[in-house]
Amino acid sequence: MNKFHSIYKSLLSEFGPQQWWPADSQYEVVVGALLTQNTNWKNVEKAIANLKKAKALAPQKILRLEKSELEQLIKPSGFYRQKAARLKLLTEKFIEIKRRNALPSREELLSVKGVGKETADSILLYAFDLPYFVIDSYTKRFCAHHKLFNGKEYDDYREFFESSLPRSVPLYKEYHALIVEWGKTI
Repeated sequence: MNKFHSIYKSLLSEFGPQQWWPADSQYEVVVGALLTQNTNWKNVEKAIANLKKAKALAPQKILRLEKSELEQLIKPSGFYRQKAARLKLLTEKFIEIKRRNALPSREELLSVKGVGKETADSILLYAFDLPYFVIDSYTKRFCAHHKLFNGKEYDDYREFFESSLPRSVPLYKEYHALIVEWGKTI
């Protein structure tokens, strides 16, 4: 049993199955991935609840909202002016992808202003079920704590995880979610 597998089993035993991402739709995952930038998930949940209450959590509805109205709805997520503008851009890209009836590429998502590697990989993994391991501050801390890897760049960490684990969307989702739960306890 390799170290990655034994750590995974230990995390699973300690925290139980996480079954991420908490969302009612693919689009909600996309929205959550953008809104979680530079904030905690509790604030994202408040913003998403506001969108649901306003019956605005759908791509066409987001695009029809006035910028000021969208800003107020997502205000709990912080940086709401910036995120409102970027959410509209990401929503346009989401609609384009769905119209093509195709899967997005990482490069395509990264071309959207405000979408960085972590956000793109979160969308690819959790919304589109594509095998991209998400790297965040918890993942980097996890690697340092367990003396697994000490990379400098995001892609170095991602390549490390993806080359160390079987290429499996359910495994990537669960392992990442367990690392986040672990990170919240230290």
